[in-house]
Amino acid sequence: MSENTSADNQVKIIILGCGSRGNAYANYVKQFPDKVKIVAIAEPRDYHRNKMGDEHNIPEEYRFRSWDEALALPKFADAVLICMQDAMHEIPAIRSAELGYHILLEKPMAPTEEACRRIVDAVRKANVYFAVCHVLRYTACTRKIKELIKSGAIGDIVTIQRLEGVAHWHQAHSFVRGNWRNEKESSFMLLAKSCHDMDWIRYVMDKPCDQVQSFGSLYHFSEKNQPEGAADRCLDCPVAVESLCPYSAVNFYIRERALKGLFHWPVDVITSDLTVGGVMKALQTGPYGRCVYKCDNDVVDNQVVNMKFNDGSTASFTMTAFCNDGRQTRICGTKGAIYSDEQHIWLTDFITGKRTDFDTNILNDNGITSGHGGGDFGVMGSFIAAIQENNPEYILTGLDDTLEGHLIAFKAEDSRREGKIFELN
Repeated sequence: MSENTSADNQVKIIILGCGSRGNAYANYVKQFPDKVKIVAIAEPRDYHRNKMGDEHNIPEEYRFRSWDEALALPKFADAVLICMQDAMHEIPAIRSAELGYHILLEKPMAPTEEACRRIVDAVRKANVYFAVCHVLRYTACTRKIKELIKSGAIGDIVTIQRLEGVAHWHQAHSFVRGNWRNEKESSFMLLAKSCHDMDWIRYVMDKPCDQVQSFGSLYHFSEKNQPEGAADRCLDCPVAVESLCPYSAVNFYIRERALKGLFHWPVDVITSDLTVGGVMKALQTGPYGRCVYKCDNDVVDNQVVNMKFNDGSTASFTMTAFCNDGRQTRICGTKGAIYSDEQHIWLTDFITGKRTDFDTNILNDNGITSGHGGGDFGVMGSFIAAIQENNPEYILTGLDDTLEGHLIAFKAEDSRREGKIFELN
């Protein structure tokens, strides 16, 4: 493994993509300037590029409008953070590896199995550090669950049940009106949203998955379910209809957020004018003001996945837009069981009957240290530590496991479409 860090051991990074995820990791830099420094950014949108550039004192000549401009130069940093849209990951990841950059890549790796394998091949050939932002591996809750399993507290894992309640508002924001609504523009739902969970189940099981089956559909968010009298935009919708709609953009972005002075995510996604007027204009003219029943979305809003592992143990996963309780998990073992809502863990011992509670809550203040239960902080900190100390063991989301988690998602989607059980090789 090449040693790229400078003499002062401060890791120099390039951020490709200055949107929500790019800014989350840039905030880590603000908190740990002795460990890491942003030396270049790439972003086609002027506002977002200059906002990050100004906050981190990036020289104008290193504020690139596209990733290929940044990666056309000879290597001038230690690592590249790829925080662009799903379909844009493959080529810059391969180019970064060829230049000898260590790579932190947002999930999913890429929207096709073939592209994921090409990225893996390029990273292996270049022998650079590589981490995918499967942040759920790095949370306080996951660390405790792994510790309990390793201690033998529940014996052998027989079954895992996992629920991802996406939340009705999040589905509407990101997967009906937003960037991940359409498979051709991003990727299918299980990969875009729940490859986190495929990866997490594989990580906790710690054994190969050999069979996958899945069912799912776009059940609700389609024109046939538009209420009678509804308009194509929420601002034009009659009050009698809009006031009774759980997905009203007026209620979600204006009443519940902008009028209360709340302009962080997800409001800052829909406009750079973070005022009530700016949000109102975005709803009048942009995609986030559309009726959820008259969008160009095609990703599913509910899906179930069944998995069989090589020792006969099993796992089931449910993704649904119609549950606002976040992720919940049951891990059923031969000597005990674990239930978790990602903020707490309840361990039941079958021998003693004792139930033990563990509080793993990390208050989410929309900052890097707390996002995803501390996972955003964890993945960035681990990646930087791996480079500084030349130690790949800090990285929990490396090549092989990450690729297998993606393959589970790909085969599950094949199963959903074709109605078959698929084998994983």
